[in-house]
Amino acid sequence: MRGCGLTEKLCRGKQVLGFTDTETVKLDFDDATFKKVKYWTKRAMKWFKLGGYVILKSSKKSYHVVFDRTVSWSENLRVVAWVALHSQNRGLIKWLIMQCIKQSSTLRVSRKNKKRSPRIVCRHGKKDNQIRSFLDYRTLIKSITRKIETRRQ
Repeated sequence: MRGCGLTEKLCRGKQVLGFTDTETVKLDFDDATFKKVKYWTKRAMKWFKLGGYVILKSSKKSYHVVFDRTVSWSENLRVVAWVALHSQNRGLIKWLIMQCIKQSSTLRVSRKNKKRSPRIVCRHGKKDNQIRSFLDYRTLIKSITRKIETRRQ
């Protein structure tokens, strides 16, 4: 089929869509318990005055965190590096390095292979700045992918 483009690739699950920017502090914990993720999230929020957070479960023992306060890229890296080094989460350290290379940070929003899109498991504090942007983008992507999947059937 000619001219398939992004739509067909999305339908086949080959593309993964994410939220990318430089102004939102985001964390990507792998192989971590919810209790540890929540502990480090609360510590970072209080230490760096990040206003609030939302925790999403991306797969078994993997979590994404989005904080509410807008920050500069250098402060963003400072926060993520602080959490990564203190928590000693290898997945988060690896993710941090990749974000430094890209010079922006990305969290998955869509499905990935057989994994569902990340779902919200915890909210705390303010949610009217960066979290609102993230959740609005997430809602948009989910509605588009639903429409594409419906057309495919």
